[in-house]
Amino acid sequence: MATFLYKLGRSAFRRRKLVALIWVALLVLAGVAASSAATPKDPGFALPGTESQKAFDLMEERFPGAGSADGAVGRMVFKAPAGQKMTDPKNKAEVNEAIADLKKGSTEISAVKNPFEADAVSEDGSTAYIVVEYKTNSMELSDKSKESLTDVAKDARSAGLAVELGGDASMVEHDAASSEMIGILIAAIVLVITFGSLIAAGMPLLTAIIGVGVGISTITALANVLDLGTTTSMLATMIGLAVGIDYALFIVSRYRSELAAGRERDDAAGRAVGTAGSAVVFAGLTVVIALAGLAVVNIPILTKMGFAAAGTVVIAVVIAITLIPALLGFAGDKILGRKVRKARKAGVDIGQGVPGAKPKAGVRWAQFVLRRPVAVLVTAVVGLGLIAVPAASLQVGLPDEGSSAPASTQRKAYDMLADGFGPGFNGPLTIVVDAKKSENPKKAVDDVAASVEKMDGVAAVVPAGLNPAGDTGLITVVPEDRPSSPDTEKLVEKIRGEGKTFKADSGAAVFITGATALNIDFSQMMNDALIPYLALVVGLAFLLLVLVFRSILVPLKAALGFLLSVVAALGAVVAVYQWGWLADLFNVEQPGPIMSMMPIFMIGVVFGLAMDYEVFLVTRMREAYVHGERPAETIVTGFRDGARVVTAAAVIMIGVFAGFISSGEQMVMMMGFGLAIAVFFDAFVVRMAIVPAVLALLGDKAWWLPRWLDKALPNVDVEGEKLQKQLADRPQDPDEDRQLVRV
Repeated sequence: MATFLYKLGRSAFRRRKLVALIWVALLVLAGVAASSAATPKDPGFALPGTESQKAFDLMEERFPGAGSADGAVGRMVFKAPAGQKMTDPKNKAEVNEAIADLKKGSTEISAVKNPFEADAVSEDGSTAYIVVEYKTNSMELSDKSKESLTDVAKDARSAGLAVELGGDASMVEHDAASSEMIGILIAAIVLVITFGSLIAAGMPLLTAIIGVGVGISTITALANVLDLGTTTSMLATMIGLAVGIDYALFIVSRYRSELAAGRERDDAAGRAVGTAGSAVVFAGLTVVIALAGLAVVNIPILTKMGFAAAGTVVIAVVIAITLIPALLGFAGDKILGRKVRKARKAGVDIGQGVPGAKPKAGVRWAQFVLRRPVAVLVTAVVGLGLIAVPAASLQVGLPDEGSSAPASTQRKAYDMLADGFGPGFNGPLTIVVDAKKSENPKKAVDDVAASVEKMDGVAAVVPAGLNPAGDTGLITVVPEDRPSSPDTEKLVEKIRGEGKTFKADSGAAVFITGATALNIDFSQMMNDALIPYLALVVGLAFLLLVLVFRSILVPLKAALGFLLSVVAALGAVVAVYQWGWLADLFNVEQPGPIMSMMPIFMIGVVFGLAMDYEVFLVTRMREAYVHGERPAETIVTGFRDGARVVTAAAVIMIGVFAGFISSGEQMVMMMGFGLAIAVFFDAFVVRMAIVPAVLALLGDKAWWLPRWLDKALPNVDVEGEKLQKQLADRPQDPDEDRQLVRV
């Protein structure tokens, strides 16, 4: 592997114009393809195999259009001033005027339902709501239509009515670009401090942006063909930007080290790609495994997001081992800091640092850990363990308008509807009765409705009658409590339990869906997939790391350290976003349940990134061990050569993710915080403290591998041992890259 990558890196360095031209052409082609592609359609949210999905599918089959969620829906909620009713002539006239203005304001509206004709006025007459249905989904809805909805609401407020907006048509799109720019700015500052050279700092940023550009443009171009939808690129952008910067950072840093050791520029580029590039390839593989493994969950949107992000990571790896060495050829000596360039011109050997200079911070930290490995290990493990305690209280759920910020119009509309129509109005349940095998379908549907109406926790039951074929019925159930309450969840479970009795008595099959039912099914899918996902991802990565490190205990330590950091990160997320600790600091306006996909999503992303740091840091230790250093010396060597770079990479990653905390969208903010804190724990506590402490205690045993397994495993030469021997035995030759044998 190292020999092949040496050849590739050196060839890219020498043929830099051709390599750069190829990547520019790929970026342009991807951009043209993306710009000419049709606007992707929203594929919707599906949960294959669940009762909720079966209900939706049955509705779509027996009641064409009833189960469809293609069009956006907006709700304009009105509340009359104290002492008045919405049915008063003046207020009624205002509502009718709003309906007329809505119809004039947008050509995308398919229907506007008058509350006085659609039974959308509360019993006490204080509240009414207009339902606005659109021809396009919320992602494709034009700004003009959204502005029209907002303007009509403003006009109605000026008449003295309380007017708020709900539904997906009223959702405000937050600008993700500003969040990404914050991450890029932080990365730029860290890179300048790390390298002391604007050229060296700009190179990882440039290549990461090119990689993300190619990846996202390709996703956009293929969105309609592969039914990727409009949200697939979110994860790809976040991960692609982070790993793209990190992978380039490691290779550029190794190149500078090789130059400092007196190598010729093309040889230094080859060695950098052959050693650090090998680590990049295997680190990228662990990230790809973690992201592609999301397919285990069997939720289409997660699978597509995972594969799209994995594709972007592959592009980042290929760019790192081809475009980076090409750009290094253009950079010349400017890739080094000014002081280093002056030292090289003066003929000073800086390969081992400046004589008499104070040891690097990484070396001093490694020496400290070697002196007190037990104390460092216990402190780190206990500290993360305490932070992980809140994870035991984790409550998951799907967000709705009730979890929006109290000051938002969506939350106000939600509260107004709850006050006027009851808490359960915001989350009605839909029961689909398949009476095809029943002798009397109408009686079967009526019996189900009558039985459900007698259940505790039911506020109202509204049968919608049979479909045109007369074999299926719809029943709307309004719970007494809010959609996310435990009582409503119990009601769903009770109805599902009674469904078996209904089928036995009448032959009718009963399926239930709705916000609460969907939440229950989604959470169950997450829970069921967690163990298989962990087993698949950790198992494959463990085998990969055994191959890389040729050790059993080092990969085991890596996996256990990851589990500790991710549980601690979940504990921090629960403390901040569920319990409300430090809520003001992180702009958490409404503490509540954690998004259902958060745990498994965090596990997938953080595992891949955690293995990056493990590979980059420990590979250097393995390299030193193979070249004859004692176990304690290898730890110092690894930290001397890798601690600064790993620290910079982690800070950049944290900056990229933390930038999303300011997005203004609660779910994106939660993801940004969770990923940022997880990277912090894993990089600075697990990899920088627990890893050296464990290796110090294990000594030579850390690198133990059974002989039979050592013989069975192929030698991928990640540490470059075979490469070093070939280069040492063979004189430098301009055509050397053609002489090297592929491995």
